[in-house]
Amino acid sequence: MTVLEDVSDLLKQLSPQAMCDDCIAERLNLSLRQHANHKTRELASMSGFVRRDSRCACCGAGKRVIAYIP
Repeated sequence: MTVLEDVSDLLKQLSPQAMCDDCIAERLNLSLRQHANHKTRELASMSGFVRRDSRCACCGAGKRVIAYIP
């Protein structure tokens, strides 16, 4: 499974809750937060994924998050 698929699956499991890149990187044990950022920006261009400024469902911080909204 690719990192893109891992991030997509995680967001679909948490839908409609949104997560920040930091929490995604931590949850998936990614070595770099930038890796999560790259994949979430890629997913944001795909149907069903929404990237916006809001609160992260995991850490509660107000920042850029992504969610899967079918």
